[in-house]
Amino acid sequence: MYTGPGGGMYAGPGGGIYSGPGGGLYTGPGGGLYTGPGGGLYTGPGGGLYTGPGGGMYNGPGDYKAKTPPWYVLVAVLRQKGMHKYADLIEKYLKGRKA
Repeated sequence: MYTGPGGGMYAGPGGGIYSGPGGGLYTGPGGGLYTGPGGGLYTGPGGGLYTGPGGGMYNGPGDYKAKTPPWYVLVAVLRQKGMHKYADLIEKYLKGRKA
């Protein structure tokens, strides 16, 4: 686990929670969660799930499916931060993927 400037968790390429300088979830322009190259959720400018080319969650360089972050942790953190919209979207996505 890398705490880096400001603390938090950074799992590097492949997902995880990156708090960046200042700590907390990376909100970037528009807020949300970004897990870096390889997978996770990126809301980018304006917020919401990043669909980008190919749709679905932002998978950046590499394959997020092979390096899936602990989604239940992300959902729990999002709910703790009061970001229920994103938590609901993740859970809905996961249920759809299992089907």
